[in-house]
Amino acid sequence: MALTREQREQFLAEPHVAALAVHAGEGRGPLTVPIWYQVEDDGNMWIMTGLDSRKNQLISAAGRYTLMVDRLEPTIRYVSVEGPVVETVPATIDDLREIAARYLPADKVDGYVDFAWKNHGEQVVVRMRPERWVSSDLGTV
Repeated sequence: MALTREQREQFLAEPHVAALAVHAGEGRGPLTVPIWYQVEDDGNMWIMTGLDSRKNQLISAAGRYTLMVDRLEPTIRYVSVEGPVVETVPATIDDLREIAARYLPADKVDGYVDFAWKNHGEQVVVRMRPERWVSSDLGTV
């Protein structure tokens, strides 16, 4: 059964790891990789990736991407959202701290942020405005 808007928002507010998919060129399937994501109050979603990464290059070329988020328990549920990139900006240490705090235990955030800021190279935040949704809770059928 498809999820309501409120159910989708509640589900995406939980810290699931998403699968990012973006067009990878003619004759190739989409690049699909796991990634952390964040949802903003206005409904836009963002990811953080390396400025020079293949992900960022492909997203820049395509101008859009898809995130698919799922879980297995207590019921099999997923949300897939696709939309255009509305902004790509240099990531700040505050962005890194925000997304790390979403996924890591509180006592691991500072260490991770320090390491990532020093070692992962220049990062960007890529914001997407959701346009198309596919969702279901397979435990309700």
